[in-house]
Amino acid sequence: MADTGEAAPCDLVTVPAREGLEAVDILRLREGVGPVLHDREGDTLGFIVPAGTAEGWDLPGSACIQTYTGARRGTQPPVTGSGWLVPPEGTVIAATEPERLRAALNEAISLLRVVDRCCR
Repeated sequence: MADTGEAAPCDLVTVPAREGLEAVDILRLREGVGPVLHDREGDTLGFIVPAGTAEGWDLPGSACIQTYTGARRGTQPPVTGSGWLVPPEGTVIAATEPERLRAALNEAISLLRVVDRCCR
């Protein structure tokens, strides 16, 4: 991610932490993951995605909002009350591609359902 001095506009997909952590691992093993936020309580993760994603995002169990302030190397998180799980300087891409994120979240949810059934 090139440091241009200004953070590009972005949107933020928030998901429950359990599914989000699995999705981060899936994305890291495959295409790569952009910056990821965590809330201070550890309940949710937020994936930085390209601006405009919120208009068409419809994955149940998640939300996508416009933030207008992206992630830049060495900057504070763009959302108050959060910290970096994957900081901008730890990524090779500026934002996670929405369709790749959707696929990773769906895979994570499926995997966790199997784990939950096996561990009852």
